[in-house]
Amino acid sequence: MLEKVYGSAVFGIEATTITVEVNIDKGIGYHLVGLPDNAVRESSYRISAALHNNGFKLPGKRITINMAPADLRKEGAAYDLTLAIGILAASNQIKANNIEKYIIMGELSLDGSVQPIKGALPMAIKAREEGFTHCILPKENAKEAAIVNNVKVLGVSSILEVINHFNNHTLIEPTLLDTRAEFYKNLDFPEFDFSEVKGQESIKRCMEIAAAGGHNIILIGPPGSGKTMLAKRLPSILPPMTLQEALETTKIHSVVGKTKDHGLIHERPFRSPHHTISDVALVGGGQYPQPGEISLSHNGVLFLDELPEFKRTVLEVMRQPLEDREVTISRARFTVTYPSSFMLVASMNPSPSGFFQDKRNPLASSPQEMQRYLGRISGPLLDRIDIHIEVTPVSFEKLSDECKGESSVTIRKRVTAAREIQTLRFTKFKNVHYNAQMTVKHIRQFCKLSDESNSLLKTAMEKLNLSARAYDRILKVSRTIADLSKEKDIQPHHISEAIQYRSLDREGWLG
Repeated sequence: MLEKVYGSAVFGIEATTITVEVNIDKGIGYHLVGLPDNAVRESSYRISAALHNNGFKLPGKRITINMAPADLRKEGAAYDLTLAIGILAASNQIKANNIEKYIIMGELSLDGSVQPIKGALPMAIKAREEGFTHCILPKENAKEAAIVNNVKVLGVSSILEVINHFNNHTLIEPTLLDTRAEFYKNLDFPEFDFSEVKGQESIKRCMEIAAAGGHNIILIGPPGSGKTMLAKRLPSILPPMTLQEALETTKIHSVVGKTKDHGLIHERPFRSPHHTISDVALVGGGQYPQPGEISLSHNGVLFLDELPEFKRTVLEVMRQPLEDREVTISRARFTVTYPSSFMLVASMNPSPSGFFQDKRNPLASSPQEMQRYLGRISGPLLDRIDIHIEVTPVSFEKLSDECKGESSVTIRKRVTAAREIQTLRFTKFKNVHYNAQMTVKHIRQFCKLSDESNSLLKTAMEKLNLSARAYDRILKVSRTIADLSKEKDIQPHHISEAIQYRSLDREGWLG
């Protein structure tokens, strides 16, 4: 007897429906075809034990299973439940009524319990697109998949629950989730709040500008000056994610199995990889490509602490994703693309010791040592960082001050208002949403300067020996400062403030 059941495979962040054809005929044997990997081939042992331990068995006949499309590689143990239900349906051990309307996925343990899988959200989205009405998934993945409406998600803990459901003994109740309520919860209660930061008013202002324009930023200061603490609080002042952004972010995290027992990701991601990370772990890849840290930072923040300590090759492979806001990974048989629109926040000491030109500290480095240290960061990478800011240690008086600073929620309101201005400005442009994404063409159109502002910028570039790459960056940041002030035109004081945020372009830093 021939029976068809349906599963799903994830490539990149999109799913593809897999048709599992199970044919049971006279003879003896178990044949699995359709380009399965070793984990899928081993499924027969798990299925046999799981069925036996729940009062069922593999039929003593010739079982032929085809997984179509046959030219698409099938990976992992997530097809165990699909194959097991197909075998039971083809051997008449369960009723197969309406089974063609189900997507079934799950990894089996030997006792028949169902283990969680990766990529449940893309699977549910694809199921809805192709007209399936139900998804049977592990209970740990049910909340995540239930984000998708118009598909009934049935979360199961064991294969016996699935068997009883199809035999109409005990129907599985669908997992219900109010997506919008899930999305809007806890938006005003960030884990890390700027109200906890003592002093550092100028740095907080700089972080607000970076958040308002989506600008990449680098913090330069000695150990203990608060660089990491400030970076961790940046997501709390970024504009709340839209529902579309939340879905995109959740899909990426779903693919790597980081959404078990969770629904929609409603907070912007903050990723902080160690400086020993490999280039593949950062941008993604591997034999079976997986998203890297920069894709897991999509719609959020990627924080690189101690930037000069990262391997040169790791930093260089990040340049193109910073520009294109996506990562494309090519293999012989297929190509996958992961989105990677993130804010880069980097921090570094000004020298190997961290105390450049501090005569009070015996570890102070010479200008030559500092120059070699900073030279580890390439010019092209710095080209993609709009704001450089020096962070100084906080005095005891400010640390011991009991007064709380401005909260992240208050700052975020100003940032959101500035982003709304930019969204309106760039309505006619497809791939530009905020100031940091402006090209030269947009800069010329939206960053026009008065004679006074132009004269000020010219004087600053000559006196401070600012590099040519600083010119466009200053204009972008000036535009953001003007937006925060709700001013249509860039004023001289906007230019003056933006010039302060180009520390590494001045003579005596990188030259």
